[in-house]
Amino acid sequence: MPGDDKAPVKLSLPLDFQQDIFRELREQDELLLLARGLGLLRVVTNLLHSYDAAGNSLILVVGADERENGWIGESLAEHAVMSMVPKCRGLSVVNTDLMSVGTREKMYAQGGIFSITSRILIVDFLSHLLDPSTVTGLVVLHAERVTPTSLEAFILRIYREKNKKGFLKAFSDNPEPFCTGFSPLATMMRNLFLRTPSLWPRYHVTVAKDLEGKRKAEVIELEVPMTDSMKEIQSAILECVEVSISELKKANSGLEMDDWTLDSALHKSFDVIVRRQLDPVWHRTSFKSRQIVRDLTLLRQILHSVLTYDAVSFNKYLDTVLAASRPPPGSTRHNQSPWLFLDAAHTIFDNAKRRVYTGKIQDGTKDQGATDVNTLHPVLEELPKWALLAEVLEEIERDVFFNPPVADESNGTILIMCGDQGTCRQLREYLQTMHVHEAGEEQDDEDEDRQPSASFMMRRKLRNYLHWKREFAKVSASLFSENEKAINEENTHKGGTNARGGRGPPNKRRRVRGNASAASTSRGANGSINTAGDREAHVASLLSDLQPTEVETMQKLEIGADPLENMENNYELYSMEALTLIHPYDGDLDEHLLEEIKPRYVIMYEPDAAFIRRIEVYRSSHTSRNVRVYFMYYGGSVEEQRYLSSVRREKDAFTKLIRERGSMAVSLSNNDRLDPEESFLRTINTRIAGGGRLAATSQPPRVVVDVREFRSSLPSLLHGRNMVVVPCLLTVGDYVLTPDICIERKSVRDLISSFNNGRLYTQVESMFLHYKSPMLLIEFDQGKSFTLEPFSDLTLGAGSSALQAPDLQSKIVMLTLAFPKLRIIWSSSPYQTAEIFEELKKKQEEPDPIRAVQIGLEEGEEAGEGRVWNQGPMEMLRSVPGMTEMTVTVLSMEVESLRELAEMEETDIATVVGKEAARLIWRFFNRRVDGA
Repeated sequence: MPGDDKAPVKLSLPLDFQQDIFRELREQDELLLLARGLGLLRVVTNLLHSYDAAGNSLILVVGADERENGWIGESLAEHAVMSMVPKCRGLSVVNTDLMSVGTREKMYAQGGIFSITSRILIVDFLSHLLDPSTVTGLVVLHAERVTPTSLEAFILRIYREKNKKGFLKAFSDNPEPFCTGFSPLATMMRNLFLRTPSLWPRYHVTVAKDLEGKRKAEVIELEVPMTDSMKEIQSAILECVEVSISELKKANSGLEMDDWTLDSALHKSFDVIVRRQLDPVWHRTSFKSRQIVRDLTLLRQILHSVLTYDAVSFNKYLDTVLAASRPPPGSTRHNQSPWLFLDAAHTIFDNAKRRVYTGKIQDGTKDQGATDVNTLHPVLEELPKWALLAEVLEEIERDVFFNPPVADESNGTILIMCGDQGTCRQLREYLQTMHVHEAGEEQDDEDEDRQPSASFMMRRKLRNYLHWKREFAKVSASLFSENEKAINEENTHKGGTNARGGRGPPNKRRRVRGNASAASTSRGANGSINTAGDREAHVASLLSDLQPTEVETMQKLEIGADPLENMENNYELYSMEALTLIHPYDGDLDEHLLEEIKPRYVIMYEPDAAFIRRIEVYRSSHTSRNVRVYFMYYGGSVEEQRYLSSVRREKDAFTKLIRERGSMAVSLSNNDRLDPEESFLRTINTRIAGGGRLAATSQPPRVVVDVREFRSSLPSLLHGRNMVVVPCLLTVGDYVLTPDICIERKSVRDLISSFNNGRLYTQVESMFLHYKSPMLLIEFDQGKSFTLEPFSDLTLGAGSSALQAPDLQSKIVMLTLAFPKLRIIWSSSPYQTAEIFEELKKKQEEPDPIRAVQIGLEEGEEAGEGRVWNQGPMEMLRSVPGMTEMTVTVLSMEVESLRELAEMEETDIATVVGKEAARLIWRFFNRRVDGA
């Protein structure tokens, strides 16, 4: 093989286990399953570089996202420079936004390494733009995503059918998905067309020897105690989660609920676990159960927020949660979440408020007397990790001063790692203001007793919160007044105005539940009436008490300044010795961060098992660099439990996979998809009139598929049932089975949108003009409920009636009344659709792809078979007024780009699509955006 030449290649694999993995991959095709944080992308780039240095090869990388493409491209460029191999060409990213079909064809002919999206690659394979037999090898990233219905499995099937000699490597660092179902590893190996799995957990002998040697990283664990309020809030949230799970189990007793536990609820995959069990019976699931499922997602978010948000932001977040859960004013539907009625919910909201202030903010939501004015007293509880972070930074500063590094290649950079960008912004603001105190005075060097504090930052956040609270009260009052006006008008229209001014009798008046603003005025305990204006004055008085001093205002402007502004007057490079960098966790890309920054101190503000391993790999790979890690976590919190649970789950997953590999039989791929007898019977054609004689043809079953349909799994399943899939850009229909049968496929969501914009009517009308047997396929999702009822509920707003918004079933009936000969196919899954297509094609002639492409075009127009356009501009073109599917196709052939269309005159457009459509299109592009 061209890629197997023994050329001298300089690799960047300093550890023994990485070199062992590389040798395995060079010798055989296999699935590499590596523990998170051990440098999966480093192994992949070294493998790709070895083939790139050999030259004369065509290697395809499938499954890489945009960030990974950047990582791999930079690494290959660095390898090429270090190896000084002139034939290295690096990585080329293939997508329709950057290159046309002709450009891709030329690039394939020249060879190299291409990272290509699955949708483009499958179309290029099927349209013979790229011959699979010319591919040197295929590299699949994120192998855990390869399912029997995925495009990646479709690509691998075609690749192995046409190419028996090319290599195939699959990679993954996520072992948990490989452990679901019966014989999951064997099933995944069949999907990948591989026979050998290679498992490398953290406790592998070679890995442990490399990472636990003499050059082990120094890790200091810092257990941070939570405040009493945080403990109470966390316990209350866990109680709400436990009660919700219990209620969900009671309402759905017939399902498998072994994984519905409090421990599983702490992980991101819990939502997927619950929905996977409920999806098949979702149409029979009660409204309460569906609401609990949504509540569990919300409660998990609140559980995470109490440890990461500051006290003011967390209380503001809870205010929005409470406001979103209230029924609309005047509504008779009582759909508040059940957990809000628990005593634990009161504990959550009460403690969240007490962390910010004590007293009351008079907003009209409760009866409140004049004595309540100016009862707010700021508390502004700080997160415990902030003070510890300041202590760690002070300790690092002393360590650098008294123990300067000797013969150390590391920089003096301090790297602080967080969970997300929001936490990064929070810490950046705290570090900038921790030495600014309430009076606006900076800490003096001689005053050593004064500690860093977040008082300045928290006071500013409280002022912003009170401003937000005032605006929020205005919006609530405005919404209520509009709703009450509409209700009064409705009552007047129905029964006229009674003696109570349009209101119903006292026992018929609607009650407002919760803390919703019942009216724009409220009566206090002493009988005084508090209006909305009084509330605004009250909040304004609170703000005046918290107004910043003059020094604070100046300091705020200084802190908010961007150090990169006005760079044209002052260019300055930061010194790496005095740089503190705050960065979120970013997967394998963190390895690049460590290599570039070379930090001597790393503060893990939130725990992450994968990053700890990356630190271990980094320290073991560079013996001349020292690194000290501060590992911070809240003791006894869900943060600690989630971290320990993730480590345990990964270890259990590898243990299960190793056990299965020991007992797994060798899976042999069936290269011959059909035996000779079945292949002959499939070519029998009884389409001849009368059926008196049989005709055998060598043509296999063929289906013409619109290229936009490759977003779904149906083309892959059709190919799996021994049909030849021909991708084309169709103007009419999505699937052409025979010269007479054309099918428009709609998922339920596509069906709703097509009815709303009227596109389905035009599509069905076009099929009737060109085909004898037009059909509408309504396809449901695999494993989900086979019903339209939940989607019909979504079309109705609160208080709407079925007469005001026809449901989906009614629209289907009206469509069949308009087209009585339309055949509707109901399919519960793509698997059933493939079976239906196979039955429809029996004893029928095969479709002509060229004719299928030309159907729907104007006379004299030409269309190339399998031509593909950039999908982004095509979707934008469909959004322009006056566009139909026929108009879009005609314009895409006559006009090169959207810019050219926008610059065309109305008369020129009319010569292509007609006067009426040209008028709408020209007005759209020439309308002034300033409203003039």
